[in-house]
Amino acid sequence: MMTKSDTSPASLPAIMIAPNGARLKKVDHPALPETVAEIVATALACVRAGADGIHAHVRDKDGNHTLDAGLYGELLAELARVVPGMVHQITTEAVGRYSPEEQIRLVRTVQPKSVSVSLAEMTSEGWTSQVESFYRWCDEAGVAVQHILYMPDDLRNLARLCSQKLIPADELMMLFVLGRYGQGVPSEPQAISGFLELLPQLAVSADWAVCAFGQSETACLRAAERLGGKIRIGFENNTLNEDGTVARDNAERVTQFIASRGMLA
Repeated sequence: MMTKSDTSPASLPAIMIAPNGARLKKVDHPALPETVAEIVATALACVRAGADGIHAHVRDKDGNHTLDAGLYGELLAELARVVPGMVHQITTEAVGRYSPEEQIRLVRTVQPKSVSVSLAEMTSEGWTSQVESFYRWCDEAGVAVQHILYMPDDLRNLARLCSQKLIPADELMMLFVLGRYGQGVPSEPQAISGFLELLPQLAVSADWAVCAFGQSETACLRAAERLGGKIRIGFENNTLNEDGTVARDNAERVTQFIASRGMLA
């Protein structure tokens, strides 16, 4: 069996593009990529703009979010061919449709080098032997898991599970989510502190990134970098530039963010 050093990224990319997500569609923005070809073309444009990783969702023939192993296999093969230098991350996002069992089946079938997994979604039916086995299998198979944490309580739960050795704690990678879709929860740079205050509960150092919803995305991501984190940016969370104009495409969001570095959040 291959090990992490053979197959998976040793750390999170500095700038990970999240070009489509699970909810927005072309009616929301015509440049939002849905097909495999569109996602790969977006990845290439974002590499040229300065991104070094991609967090991708595949869509079915109607443009809807799907955990289709065949489509993910096709996407990963094309990304490896066109943008081999990027970190290629798939998602298990449930969006209220998929069970932990279905999420686990996707990862075991595709065996990606990198995957994002919401701790809250994976434990939505409780901490089961299947879930525990999944996290151990990822560690042994060299699948790098980025733990998606929607609130500081998720990080507190992750720290507890790691301390109990239920989730492997070496090379921890996390994403702190600021704000929410359509719930009136704003993305604010100061919200990062709620996560960082809990980092001492982890027995090991961890690599972390931030994503943020809405027009304040850029300010939140600048703050994350200054605090030592990485960033996830793109149309999954926001289609607006910092000045409120609609971004032309995902590559423009990367370009605009890089240009904004050094500004006050």
